This record gives sequence, C-alpha cells and structure tokens, in this order.
Amino acid sequence: MKFKTLGLTAMVAALGFGATAALAADRVLKIQTSSNASHASLAYLNEHWIPKLEAMTGGTLGIELLPIESVVPHRETPEAIGVGILDGDLTSINYFAGTDPAFALMGDLIAGYDSADQIQAFCAQGGGKEMLQKLFDAHFPGVHVVGCGAYAREAFVSTVPVEGVDGLKGLKIRSPEGLAADVFKRAGAAPVSMSGSEVYSALEKGVIDAADNSAYANNDANGLHKVAKFPIFPGIHSTPILQFTVGQQVWDELTDQQKTALETWYLAAYNGLRQHFDRLDRQLVARDKAAGELTVIDWPQGERDRFRAIAQEAWGAFAEGSPLAKEVYDAHISFMKEAGLL
Repeated sequence: MKFKTLGLTAMVAALGFGATAALAADRVLKIQTSSNASHASLAYLNEHWIPKLEAMTGGTLGIELLPIESVVPHRETPEAIGVGILDGDLTSINYFAGTDPAFALMGDLIAGYDSADQIQAFCAQGGGKEMLQKLFDAHFPGVHVVGCGAYAREAFVSTVPVEGVDGLKGLKIRSPEGLAADVFKRAGAAPVSMSGSEVYSALEKGVIDAADNSAYANNDANGLHKVAKFPIFPGIHSTPILQFTVGQQVWDELTDQQKTALETWYLAAYNGLRQHFDRLDRQLVARDKAAGELTVIDWPQGERDRFRAIAQEAWGAFAEGSPLAKEVYDAHISFMKEAGLL
C-alpha cells in the first residue's frame, strides 16, 4: 500500500502528533479527522468530550483526534486504517464518492434534510449506520463503522450577494466532488473542487466566488468572513454526514465494555456537538448582524424549495450509478417518508 505525500520519517512524526497532549489512557486510538487544526469543532471535542471517554472506560481507552491530512491524504484514511497506519477516522463520507456514487448519497443527500438532528436519527435509528457498513464491507474491508452523523448544516460563504437560485448562475463555487457538484451544475453554477485549507486563499484571490464550506462557527474561526462578506445562513446546500470508523482488528481487540463505551461516547459527543454548534452559530450570526460588517442572507422558503427540487433530480441520477447507490437512495427515501420529510 502506497501513500502519496508522507515519507517514513514524516509518517512517524505525524503519528506522534500532539503526543504531549495525549491522554493517559492505557490505549489511545489515533483518529484522523476532516477538521483543520483551527476548527471550532475539533477544539470543542478535545475540550469537552475526549476526556470523557477515558473516564467512561476507567482509564483503559482514549482517543487522539488528528487534523486533516496530518498522517495521510484525506481520501486515503480507509486504506490507512486497513493496514494499521491509523486506528480510525472521523471524517467526511463524501471523500470516497469517487469509489462508488453510493458514498456521495450516503455522505450528503444535498438539500434533503432540514437539520443535523434528522440526519443523526437516520444514522442511529433509520438504517444509516448499517448501510454505511455495507459500503465499507464492499469497498474497504477491514474497517468497522462505530457510527455516523452530522453536527451542522454548512453555511454558504460568498464574496457576492446570492439572494436565491438565480444568483447561483455563473458563480464559481468551491464544492465537494460528485453529487454536491452536480447539484450546483444543475443550478447553473461552476463548481470547483479544492480542500478546505485552500478556500481562504481562493476566495481572496478571486479563484472562486463562493464556497459551500463548513459550519458558520468554523468559517468564522478560519477567517473566511474577512474575504467573503455575504454568508447564507442557515445554509442551502450541504449537511455532511461524517463517519466514525476504526480498524476491524482494533475493534476486535476491544473488550465488550470498551465497545459499548465507544459507541455510547460517539452518540453523546455528536449530540453535544450539534447542540453546541447550533447555539454558537446563532450567537455569531446575531453578533455579525449587529456589527454590520457582514450581510447575512437567509433564503426565503420558496427559493429553498426551488433548490431542493433541483437537488432531487440529482439524487435520482446518482442512484442509477451503482446497485449500492440505489440501496442508499432507497434507505434515505424510506426514512424521510417515515419522518414526514417527503
């Protein structure tokens, strides 16, 4: 197995990332995330929830959360887990859409759900976790899905005001590849694929006009509002589902108590993260509106409905991409109908 960016020395150094801050647990799992080091989400989990797992397991198990690409490129975490370079990941399912369109539908049913809470219910109670495990068994054997969920609807950041669907036409928008990009194309925009670390510079230099990027609080922490002064909140597009996985061998080595603790910890941590970001996002929006330096745009429901109708066309098209994509699509639609969303 070859990884593209890190030599042996750099790999060893990366695996020791943050060793001075590591927990004192008997075993500490190295988990690479999709968060930049400056993300508010990473800071929140490190401060409020990482210590709790050690307490829940009596000091036998802990987690160290590593920033994106600190060990391997963001699309290579499943392979790294499979060969033991990483113990697990807490990262975007969308990163693996190039492997199977099922990952795109599983990772974000663009403009489908109204809230992160609904997505958490789909993962925990609507068959989402089991569907994700089926995808991994098919494409990345040796990876165990602990859970999946979302914590925030991404806030769209833009250097120009976008008041509705028509405003997307011709706009150069940073977007994940696959389904997300397809929806923007159908709306007349020009999607551009790039990592989150490149967004600030691209907005500042005019390489892109806007970005479907992250939670409002994360965008604030990363300084995006300094160069993109027309955010849309609540977001119109993405509510990414993140996966929490560990290597199957790692999972098998845990005691039953540790397995239960890890699953319970993840559900509680992500529920806390969702509540924290909902409150934090709204506090920051109120602050920015009062300061008057940003124009925070909230699309009317009619425009949101127009955009969702465009997205539904893309869902159906992606569902035809593979047998597993059709299964993921059916799982979403079944849950959404039961929940009264369709």
